[in-house]
Amino acid sequence: MYCGTMVNFLSHEGWSPGVGQRGAKEISTYVMDDGVFFYYHGSLNKGVIFMHLSRYLPRKLPPEISGLAELAMDMRWSWSHGSDRLWRRVDAQMWDSTGNPWFILESISQEKLEELAQDKSFLQELNKQLENRKRSLKEPAWFQKVHADGPLSAVAYFSMEFGLGEALPIYSGGLGILAGDQLKTASDLGVPLYGVGLLYQQGYFRQAIDAFGNQLEFYPYNDPVMLPVTPLMNEKGDWLLVEVELPGRKLVLKTWQVRIGRIRLFLLDSNDPRNSPRDRGITSKLYGGGEEMRLQQEIALGIGGWKVLEAVGLNCNVCHLNEGHAAFAALERTRSFMRLAECSFKVALNCVRAGNVFTTHTPVDAAFDRYPASMFDNYARCYCKLLDIGLDEFMALGRSDPDNQSEPFNMAYLAMRSSLFINGVSRLHGRVSRHIFATLFPRWPEDEVPIGHVTNAVHVPSWESPEADRLWSQASGKDRWFGTLESIEQGLGRLSDEELWEFRVKGRLQLLEFVANRIKWQHAASGIDLETSKKYENALDPNALTLGFARRFTAYKRPNLLLEDPERFARILNIPQRPVQLIISGKAHPRDQVGKEMIRKWHNFMRRPDVMGKVIFIQDYDMIVARRLVQGVDVWINMPRRPWEASGTSGMKVLVNGGINLSELDGWWAEAYSPEVGWSIGDGKEHYDDPYWDAREANELYERLEQEVIPAFYDRDEHGIPRKWVSMMKASMIKLTPEFSSNRMLRQYVEEYYVPCALAFRRRATSNARVGRDILDWQTAIDAHWKNVYFGNLKIDSANDRYLFEIQVYLDGLDLDMISVELFAEPQKMDGDPEIWQMHFRQRLAGSVNGFLFAVEIPKKREASDYTPRIIPRHDEALVPLENPRILWFK
Repeated sequence: MYCGTMVNFLSHEGWSPGVGQRGAKEISTYVMDDGVFFYYHGSLNKGVIFMHLSRYLPRKLPPEISGLAELAMDMRWSWSHGSDRLWRRVDAQMWDSTGNPWFILESISQEKLEELAQDKSFLQELNKQLENRKRSLKEPAWFQKVHADGPLSAVAYFSMEFGLGEALPIYSGGLGILAGDQLKTASDLGVPLYGVGLLYQQGYFRQAIDAFGNQLEFYPYNDPVMLPVTPLMNEKGDWLLVEVELPGRKLVLKTWQVRIGRIRLFLLDSNDPRNSPRDRGITSKLYGGGEEMRLQQEIALGIGGWKVLEAVGLNCNVCHLNEGHAAFAALERTRSFMRLAECSFKVALNCVRAGNVFTTHTPVDAAFDRYPASMFDNYARCYCKLLDIGLDEFMALGRSDPDNQSEPFNMAYLAMRSSLFINGVSRLHGRVSRHIFATLFPRWPEDEVPIGHVTNAVHVPSWESPEADRLWSQASGKDRWFGTLESIEQGLGRLSDEELWEFRVKGRLQLLEFVANRIKWQHAASGIDLETSKKYENALDPNALTLGFARRFTAYKRPNLLLEDPERFARILNIPQRPVQLIISGKAHPRDQVGKEMIRKWHNFMRRPDVMGKVIFIQDYDMIVARRLVQGVDVWINMPRRPWEASGTSGMKVLVNGGINLSELDGWWAEAYSPEVGWSIGDGKEHYDDPYWDAREANELYERLEQEVIPAFYDRDEHGIPRKWVSMMKASMIKLTPEFSSNRMLRQYVEEYYVPCALAFRRRATSNARVGRDILDWQTAIDAHWKNVYFGNLKIDSANDRYLFEIQVYLDGLDLDMISVELFAEPQKMDGDPEIWQMHFRQRLAGSVNGFLFAVEIPKKREASDYTPRIIPRHDEALVPLENPRILWFK
């Protein structure tokens, strides 16, 4: 049954033609008997919105332990080591295998519950965890201390998947894990962020490997009763439903909520009897079904998700689109703004764009979601009526060439054109993304394509082992990940080599124990005889150098690079007195036959007598397996084909646990690597799909292992400590762990993206959207007159150490303040900045209509021929070229 009390969830400053003022003046957190909620103090124009924080009680708990339900429904336990201790006491085996306390409460016997209710030490631990939770939610966090009076009211964070823990299997890989880490970090830092996603009846597939090395896929049902989710209720106490327009029908979406400490995640669900059987299946499977179902999922996420936020009265002045999948949220936000500000679509988009952040994770253009016009038109026509625009105008938002009616609709282009703040997920990926999106900015230098970067990172508390938590707490304090990280380096630097090496050995031992148990389970499920199974279990060496890698098995990630020369790799595994063992895991997409063949090759290699037990494949890679691997391996190997690893985060997760990276210079490692913190392969250049280069890098990988990694691990002093290894391990932990923690990442998003985004939106949305209307007038004028803008004569004078450039320009009907005349020169070195000089108005040209002379004097540091005048649009409140990609170069 459902029960709960009606609580004042937040006060909401209503929207009006003067939209954009901050609705929340102060944010407080209160803990109620039935849960936690935020209360925003602000002026009220539309009254108070109430939210019913229901709690689904699977059974009647003894009063003494009723607090278990409160802990079970807050996924804060997914990164609390105290929670590990508590839930293992309830049922250790079930906790280690499922990581789902809600399922545990539903499954254990009443006798066990009554026993726990009388266990004084258990009650003491339970009360301790309840108090820790209350205290963590009440105490002001980083955001409240630093940005409480700033312009940011709340962030709506849209993603197709969220990887919070195995208890909520609605993720497939890195994109979802990043989104989950973002929400967890927002809870730690007190950032007012709300996640929006979909509740899938089936998450990503579960994997098994048969006796021949073939991958088998299974899709277990996600029963909401067994998940840490509760229905989201409206102000009347009814289940909150939202409707989304689809061609010829309405799609009804149920809404759920997930608690993650201070944060809420809202999930939409089409599995409702009011929908047709076909539409009930829209949220049936993550990335499942065909192309049209994928489109329907993205409509449900974006349009339905924004409607949910409005229904609960949330004034999110920043919307963060985690990949182009979520781009429809920007359109629904625009539609809402049109209604409230009583303006046209173009004006509304100019205003709303300023409040949107778009993060692209895609390293290749072909990976963007594209929908053929023949299919997409039907959905576009349906939504055009709501936006009061024509079909061609709608389709142009998702095309590089608006006049090409056969060009598919690209969701990343829609996200790009709907956002003012755009970023890639590493420094290298920012450069790659500027190249990918350059087609939207013809004749603009790639360096000026308006895409920055925020390098991805990981939520360290979620991935550190209990031993790592104790070690770091001893060195840097228990609250080390909740502030600005100043204490990290100094604290860890005081630890001795002996302490660090003992810590590393413990991590390896615990991993091998997990692997041995997992092998036993895998072999039993596959029908492998007990004698063979024991050979594998007993072959693992607790003192051996333990390598690890886990990733999606697909061509560009090159998981089989180690098998380029299988004989040589077998010899590496069998160096006398220097044993090496490898633990691997990963899935191939069900339709990726190349990836599946890679798994078969590893399966066959592992059966060789000379490597049996030295290479272990852990089936069904998930967050539980990932956590164990990154906590225990000595070296993490990553071998993607540069530059196709946009960021990669798996190697970041070993940092806090004392693991060291050996990786291709791609993604995050391209900016993290230095010789004192790990090893690299590759030359830092792009060679794409070149078999010769793959073989060359495989040879380099073997050499790194043979000549550097293995010797460093086994070069021990009289106390048995590898001093050089521990030195590298310490440097990696101190220098890289803080930099690649999501604490840094989210603070960077807040200060470089969210706060400026909120300010820009406020400037455009206030005063009856005056700035948005003014930008539209400027855009209209540029479009009308640009074809008649041209250059006249160019004159260059050279005297002493200076150049004087003078250029005639004819602007047709444009005012001088609508354009900028610049002198441009390409960068003189790789990764350098272009040289841009602002040219200044000197005089009107006699006898001309809107003819002007512009000039600039510059130092004579390079040839005059290196410089080219250009004209670009200019507006004090607009971002060029994003909001007007016109550009004219002097011939």
